[in-house]
Amino acid sequence: MIVTRRRAAILAAVVVALIVLGAAGWMIGRGEEEPAAAPTPSPTPTEPAEDPCTTDEPFTPSSAVVDGIEAPVVAMPRDANDVPGVLPLDDQGASAIAWDEPPGVSPGEASGNVLLNAHTFPGDGALGNRFLDELELGDPIELRGDDGQRLCYEVSERVEVLAADGFPRYYEDAGYPQIALIVCSGERVGPGDWTHRTIWFATPVEADLAS
Repeated sequence: MIVTRRRAAILAAVVVALIVLGAAGWMIGRGEEEPAAAPTPSPTPTEPAEDPCTTDEPFTPSSAVVDGIEAPVVAMPRDANDVPGVLPLDDQGASAIAWDEPPGVSPGEASGNVLLNAHTFPGDGALGNRFLDELELGDPIELRGDDGQRLCYEVSERVEVLAADGFPRYYEDAGYPQIALIVCSGERVGPGDWTHRTIWFATPVEADLAS
């Protein structure tokens, strides 16, 4: 009977030990489980950078955006008196801007005024009317070419002068490069005859500020 009790005690001890070891192993196994990997965020797509709004090469402007007003630009030859040409007095001429083609200055040249002009109609209806109402100091002007050229400017001066007095500075072909945009203003005293001219000068915006 003593041997039997001893053997029973040994067996009982073995069983208890096995239970304890099994529980410990289960706990260890739980502790070594790899945590679920956090999902890797997908990269945020970035917008491609626009070409700089500048060019080092002269180009022929084909359109303009003047303070948000988009318009075609038409190259016009000078008349017999060497005065920059103007567009016809029709609907197309009213909605476009004339550019003094070479020998006038091209946008992108190192010096001189890029000469632009637009019509003003009695009452309303032409780009000149809108410019007189809306175009102020600090407003942007952008000239564009057919091959993707872009050159940006900012209005730096607005001046109104008597038509009879003229304004030689408008025709400057040397000095700092800029736009000179002219329209008729003041009072209309006859067909195509206005008392004043309003001129905006606009200087190029630096490349790192235009995008």
